[in-house]
Amino acid sequence: MQTTDTLPFDLDAILKNDDIDYSLTKYHSLKGKYVLITGGASGIGEAFVKAFHAQGSIIAFIDVDEKSAANLINSFSENKPTFYACDLRNIDALRETISKIEQHFDHAIDILINNAGKDDRHTLDELEPDYWDNCLGLNLKHHIFCAQAVAKKMAQQSKGVIINMGSISWMRGRPGMIGYTTSKAAINGMTRSLARELGDKGIRVNSIVPGAIVTERQARLWLTPELNQEFINLQALKYRLTASDIARAALFMASDEARGITGQNMIIDAGLTQN
Repeated sequence: MQTTDTLPFDLDAILKNDDIDYSLTKYHSLKGKYVLITGGASGIGEAFVKAFHAQGSIIAFIDVDEKSAANLINSFSENKPTFYACDLRNIDALRETISKIEQHFDHAIDILINNAGKDDRHTLDELEPDYWDNCLGLNLKHHIFCAQAVAKKMAQQSKGVIINMGSISWMRGRPGMIGYTTSKAAINGMTRSLARELGDKGIRVNSIVPGAIVTERQARLWLTPELNQEFINLQALKYRLTASDIARAALFMASDEARGITGQNMIIDAGLTQN
């Protein structure tokens, strides 16, 4: 595992597509909407915060990384998001945090993005029950309890959007991360069931399913020039996807432009699953 501070290639060049103006495309239905994003301090979650902020949404985000959260908040000059420190594996603390967010908003959460997760690598031989439970706690369990916590007030206003974060890793049968892939496969079924259960209350539930997305964390831990090229070779589109590709899709899925879409997986993988 690569953990040094030296990146294996020019990460800045790969991530240049993340430096975009999210306000160039305006979704007027997102202005003033109350948005909760889990795992919002860095990576794809950070891109979600920036994207919805550019649309004029009112944002709260949950994370355990207080330093990154502070840096993100300080990057905004106005309409700053609100940060809540919470370990999402603690469901009692999670419920209390969401209640505080609703009180702070003095409004129902209009849009929930269940983003938080951690794709740690492990072999089958390394698995122990506690490690397995922790994998599901980090990547699956909080999705359903976040949805449960926001659904009541969403139903009272007869509208709401829940977006779960999936992954094509389970579709491809990726080895070395079975706790993560099992969680992401379960999110597929959970999304479809929630869409049926909440649809008559005006709540849309979908999942966004990213492919191989370059983030700084993954580049520092696992990405090598050879693996980077392997992804490009497998993809139909010959460039690496970044967090902004996922954030732009989330804006559409959360907006009224997607009012007829629920119970669906939106795959964003540059054609990787075609192989």
